[in-house]
Amino acid sequence: MKFPPPLSPLTHLTRVARLPALPRLSSALLGATALELFVLTGRLIAYPFGLTPERCGTAPAEAGPPATTGLPATAAAAPPVVLLHGFIDNRSAFVVLRRALTRHGRRLASLNYSPLTRDVRTAAELLGRHVEEICARTGHGRVDIVGHSLGGLIARYYVQRLGGDRRVRTLVTLGTPHGGTAVAPGAGVHPIVRQMRGGSSVIEELRGPAPGCRTRFVSFWSELDQVMVPVETACVDHPDLDAVNVRVTGIGHLALPVHPTVAAAVREALEAPGAGEGDATTAGATSAA
Repeated sequence: MKFPPPLSPLTHLTRVARLPALPRLSSALLGATALELFVLTGRLIAYPFGLTPERCGTAPAEAGPPATTGLPATAAAAPPVVLLHGFIDNRSAFVVLRRALTRHGRRLASLNYSPLTRDVRTAAELLGRHVEEICARTGHGRVDIVGHSLGGLIARYYVQRLGGDRRVRTLVTLGTPHGGTAVAPGAGVHPIVRQMRGGSSVIEELRGPAPGCRTRFVSFWSELDQVMVPVETACVDHPDLDAVNVRVTGIGHLALPVHPTVAAAVREALEAPGAGEGDATTAGATSAA
């Protein structure tokens, strides 16, 4: 397996040697569950505001014309960030992350795929067309992608199986079932949910060889994620992929895209020097408290 060097900007993260199965403390689980309910309530309130599509490659309103932003050249030249939501959700899921990224001058675009989409492959093709539109509009040859849950799986399929690695510099996933999850509510009703289960045809395709993949992966996984079973399934474990796995403590599945600490770590991962460009030689999993 190819492994990347430590993420130098993530100085507050502690490197660990492996990804153990961690015990769930009842008090921590109770707190995470309460937070999940709070996030779910907020998500339901915000959902209608995320139904309208977003213009491709929208620049942050507060940035202004390039000549007057005062932003460092590296931030101004950074590729656009595509935000891809999870199952039965929309772009409103990224309100906190959007704020964290736009404050640092990142150009953003979101893709709402239909909850009626029945196949990860179809959604990945749609993502590919969306990325091409963003590149044409912004003049950038590459983008970064942040995907939550199913969104991360769709983005990985695009990168690994549809040649998206030529367009995607860094792919950050939040609670994505890279190895398939045993918890898949509605799997008997919705085909795309069945594809998130371990052993599905999509998961098996992603286990296949991916020589020369140019995209860098950063996967955030939580020890209290009740949707990822086992929790380590949200880690990228592939011999051909340049991947860093970041452990998050104290929060559950729905809180991953809205927690300020995670948002800050995602931003730093996207801004890491040489993100998606270096040759990886050493392994890593990191931890965020």
